[in-house]
Amino acid sequence: MARARIDDDLGRAALTTMLAIAEANGIDQADGPALAASVDRSTLALVVRYTLQLLAEQAPGGTVEVRVPPYAAVQCVEGPKHTRGTPPNVIETDAGTWIALARGTLSWADARASGRVHASGQRADLTGHLPVLSA
Repeated sequence: MARARIDDDLGRAALTTMLAIAEANGIDQADGPALAASVDRSTLALVVRYTLQLLAEQAPGGTVEVRVPPYAAVQCVEGPKHTRGTPPNVIETDAGTWIALARGTLSWADARASGRVHASGQRADLTGHLPVLSA
């Protein structure tokens, strides 16, 4: 069963709350892990799920699975659809890194080079699909 779509107003409000808390605490908004650590788990989960939802909407398909444990995973990017077992193209990262990628405050190349993103498979590359919202 598909999850209900997160309303844009709700998703953006959670992100705005996260950024306001970070600003109030002097946290660099480009520092994804610190940004993620600044909010409660339910707000963080909502922001992660919302931004993954945006990715899946902007890059529909089933070729790549993007995982941000323990919060969510989505399949996206046009191409051969995967239906059983472990997908051949998997991207996994932590919540803070994902939020930085989704906002465009961290580039895909820098995230890969620093080891903050683990990607396997020939098509496991989100270069042309990020950011999903503006910083």
